[in-house]
Amino acid sequence: MDLSQLFILQFVMFAEMAAGYYLCAMHVLKPSDRSVLSKMVINVLLPCNIIHSFNIEMNADVLQKFIQVLLISFGAQLLCTIVSKYAYNKLPHEQRSVLQYATVCSNAGFLGNAVAEGVYGAAGLLYCQIYLIPQRIVMWSAGVSYFAEQAEKGSALKTILKHPCIIALEIGLVRMALQIPVPAGIDSFLSGLGRCSTPMVMLFLGMILAEAGLKGMFTKPNLFFSFIRLILIPVLVLIPCVLLHLDPMAVGLSVLLAAMPAGTTTAVLAEQYHADVEFAANCIVLTTVLSIALLPVWVYVLNVIL
Repeated sequence: MDLSQLFILQFVMFAEMAAGYYLCAMHVLKPSDRSVLSKMVINVLLPCNIIHSFNIEMNADVLQKFIQVLLISFGAQLLCTIVSKYAYNKLPHEQRSVLQYATVCSNAGFLGNAVAEGVYGAAGLLYCQIYLIPQRIVMWSAGVSYFAEQAEKGSALKTILKHPCIIALEIGLVRMALQIPVPAGIDSFLSGLGRCSTPMVMLFLGMILAEAGLKGMFTKPNLFFSFIRLILIPVLVLIPCVLLHLDPMAVGLSVLLAAMPAGTTTAVLAEQYHADVEFAANCIVLTTVLSIALLPVWVYVLNVIL
């Protein structure tokens, strides 16, 4: 299992973040520019990425693993939702909403693709998209509701249903279910803009860190969340899968994706909904750094157990 691509990808992420840090530190970009960047990501780039990710061709050969990965993922998302409900109640809303969202939304949508391909090859990429279906549903429904908690219940529900990423999710699900062909030009358009989403998010994160600094990274809430995100959740996913003797590839892929760091969209939504965006940035950076050490450990553990 060659993990060199994983470390290359991690380097690229930090390099893009460093570029945002540099642009802000050198006053090429201002802190106020974050709002424009986050709106562009939420309203254009991420929706394109979501719709394009559902370009999956189903056949009988992948159906069994498809079902197992999908069921494991739904179970993992249910677990994450339960954890997010009870684990952070002592924190203020501005921080609690960040950790709740980061618990149900990992970085499996970006880093997970590279991990899946590096460990399981082309098949890993396919099953990674299957695994991400429940996460995308939860992160753009219940996940967004964590930030909208202070709004009126009725208006919050309307806001969630009208969210650009929710609309993109609905389009993507219909496209996958009906296997609707998309013209090459439109597919290239969606792919091209979708690929821009992660670099823009990392630039956004670097701008936040340039303003906030790194002093608040190693706090008790951040370390507690890192333990939950990178160790507890994948362990709780692994145990029942092993006891049920599920397919080793489906289990290994699901555990690795469950061990992803906090999703980078956490900081974007924190900016959009006026939560603690600096706290969100520190959570993302800390869990991403720790994942560099833990992901190879997880691969070794899975090799031994499976």
